Amino acid sequence: MADTPLQDQSLQTPQASAQDQENRAAQEAARKRGRFGLFFWIPSAWLGFIIFCAVFADLLPLLPNDEMDFLALAAPPMATEEHFLGTDLQGRDILSRILYGARVSLTVGMVATAIGMTFGLMIGLLAGYYRGRVETAITLGLDTLLALPGLVVLLLASVIFGGSLTIVSVSLGILLIPPFARISRANTLNFAQREFVVAAKAMGARDFRIIVFEILPNVVLPVAAYALVLVALAIVIEGALSFLGLSVPSPTPSWGGMIAEGRENLDDSPHVSFIPAIFMFLTVLSFNLVGDTLRSKLADLRESAL
Repeated sequence: MADTPLQDQSLQTPQASAQDQENRAAQEAARKRGRFGLFFWIPSAWLGFIIFCAVFADLLPLLPNDEMDFLALAAPPMATEEHFLGTDLQGRDILSRILYGARVSLTVGMVATAIGMTFGLMIGLLAGYYRGRVETAITLGLDTLLALPGLVVLLLASVIFGGSLTIVSVSLGILLIPPFARISRANTLNFAQREFVVAAKAMGARDFRIIVFEILPNVVLPVAAYALVLVALAIVIEGALSFLGLSVPSPTPSWGGMIAEGRENLDDSPHVSFIPAIFMFLTVLSFNLVGDTLRSKLADLRESAL
């Protein structure tokens, strides 16, 4: 009888060790899922640098972005001590104009995305929750807006109302409503059938309370993660409009405008177009990488919660 506890302990030890190994493996897998990795932190650092320079450009030791140096026209990078990234065809400092031009690109990208996300989120919530005729009418309106050629709409808006920062941001924001509304509607359809929503309806909660307090907190996260990708898209579209001369008027610097200024002198002064193009490429790529990482992490959290 005295040996029974020892025998029981010896029998339980392999089971306990196997369970401990499973727990450790699960914890290690959870830690790996929680790590963001270099493809998140390096793009985040670049975006932080660009946003900081754009916001505090007036406080940085930069040359005036509209000052012309006639002794250094189209100077290549590091040709002079004053112009680290060189000058454009009019002798203006490229580094200064890039950082001031980041204000235009980031403002258009973020404001347009905020407009599209705000209205698209609300429209998608209504379509996914009420279904029926409401969903049919909203879907028809979204499909109609998607059928419009976006670049033509932006060109018409710039020609009719003028190429200002406000007009470009609002016009582009309207065109971004349908993709946000579709993401919002798809997630609303998913959460509208969950137990907590059904329980809230059974308790007599009003539709407004259910939408705002039960569904919205679950829908806003995937929509916000998708917003980073559309910020990148908006920056590219603004660059295209600036390239065509239909965004902010000169001499206000913008990345697309700077690329356009050097297109006729690519053989002699390729840096005039290539340097702002590199900054735009890295910024757009960073927004995409950060957005993709956040969406994948959010999907992992959903799978672990199920």
